[in-house]
Amino acid sequence: MTRNLSKLNRRAFLAGTALCLYGTVATAQMKVADLRGSIDSEDLGLLPNAADDQTAQFQNAVNRAVERGRALFLPAGTYPVANLRLPSGTLIVGVPGRTRLVYQGGGGQLIRAEDVANVGLTGITFDGANRSIGDFTEGLLHFINVKNVTLDNCEITGSSKMGLLLDRCSGRVENCRISGAAEAGLRSNEANGLAITGNTVTDCANGGIWVHRWREGEDGTIVSGNRVERIGARYGGTGQFGNGINVFRAHGVMVSNNRVADCAFSAIRSNAGSNVQIIGNSCLRSGETAIYSEFGFQGAVIANNIVDGGTIGISIANFMDGGRMAVCSGNLIRNIKKEGPYPPEVAGFGIGIAVEADTTLTGNVVEGAPKFGLMLGWGPYMRNIAASQNVVRDCGTGIAVTVVDGAGAAVITNNIVQGSHQGAINGYRWLEKATGELNNVSEFDNLTVHGNQIAA
Repeated sequence: MTRNLSKLNRRAFLAGTALCLYGTVATAQMKVADLRGSIDSEDLGLLPNAADDQTAQFQNAVNRAVERGRALFLPAGTYPVANLRLPSGTLIVGVPGRTRLVYQGGGGQLIRAEDVANVGLTGITFDGANRSIGDFTEGLLHFINVKNVTLDNCEITGSSKMGLLLDRCSGRVENCRISGAAEAGLRSNEANGLAITGNTVTDCANGGIWVHRWREGEDGTIVSGNRVERIGARYGGTGQFGNGINVFRAHGVMVSNNRVADCAFSAIRSNAGSNVQIIGNSCLRSGETAIYSEFGFQGAVIANNIVDGGTIGISIANFMDGGRMAVCSGNLIRNIKKEGPYPPEVAGFGIGIAVEADTTLTGNVVEGAPKFGLMLGWGPYMRNIAASQNVVRDCGTGIAVTVVDGAGAAVITNNIVQGSHQGAINGYRWLEKATGELNNVSEFDNLTVHGNQIAA
């Protein structure tokens, strides 16, 4: 055994010791570096905990590692740097929670990569120190047209703008922690095959995870298994900001199995995102509508979500702008409130689920919505609504359906409505009640209302 140990390279021995000390996650990361024949940054003159700016030394170490086709290993410690540029083939591995790159300011940013491929960052903390970021970028870390970018088990904190900004990128952001951004934690623009999975995004001033496009188009980003909490609306407005997960003009996005809590506006908000899937999420204590599919979308599946808290549980809206075609099923909605982040006369609050056009509404459970349990249509904006086999309990009006002239067809069948304080199934003109009970009796040719069970 002594003879075998004497043949070991000293660095390999130390790395093996570190594998034991830092646990399974660090083990996997450091093994990746070891398999690629990593270079220790100290061998290239880049020292942890140096008092002076290390930008030049860091950039040289990155370039030399890429030239040799190796990963760059950063020992635990602090590295004061700014305006680093990552070439194709960059792979930097740190010790999770202990390798820190601290932004030195000066009107730039911490890291930028543009028109490159295969960039990987693992086990590194990026600290913006709340220092000013330059006008030419909106993010502490900015990747532009990067094919296959990977951030794994990293931390991004203290950005004076956005934490992580990805423009026209493909790849993965996974198991990362993003916090304290003065704007959004993570924003993707026009992704080319991106997965955002297993991350924690907290305490950001304007948004959590944004999946945006400058022009409408197929995007296909997967946002799954993330934890998003305490998201503010620093810029105010009526929902442009303050959302945990926000989809804008991006089609084919999948938002699934996320936990989103304590957002100033929506937990999940899709604006003009067609073929969006919002499935299996837990949305807690939203300041406004918990789940939104709005404006010019065509196609949304909103299923098996839990909504606990908000002014509206789920809204599938804006038929007047082309918003249509949805499935809303198997959702649980509770603890809806009347008070929101702006005056209630701007929009009706206190609603469990609101839908407008070409939508099936089945198998949902709504409890404790003070205005309407289900709201079908808005003024003349209703077409082809099927509301069936829902359970609506302890709401103001159980099911409100528009009876404004020009509204399209609705079928309301086989629902259970219990404990409605202001009526079980009633017609409304906008937000004013216009009929008595409609179950099994309707004077409106466009409405079919029968087979519903009404209980006190």
